Amino acid sequence: MLFKVRMTVKLPPDMPKSTADELKKKERELAQELQRSGKWRHLWRVVGQYANISIFDVDSSTELHDLLTSLPLFPYMQIEVEALCRHPSAIHADDR
Repeated sequence: MLFKVRMTVKLPPDMPKSTADELKKKERELAQELQRSGKWRHLWRVVGQYANISIFDVDSSTELHDLLTSLPLFPYMQIEVEALCRHPSAIHADDR
């Protein structure tokens, strides 16, 4: 199942820089691992915001939920999820 996910990060302004840096490092490592596994198919930055648009390819909405809640920055994210399906007029068999 494909899902479009928008993640907007809102770190507390009083969070120590060292704490923020460590969370970001852990987030990057997990995000790259999930990309290599094929679960996190695409990752795009939203210009001018601390946000991204991502495409996830998972077996279920429960798997996506578990994956998102495992992200180190999850407690500081506003997340919007949309399920995707192939459009009947699409000329490509997949999104790669």
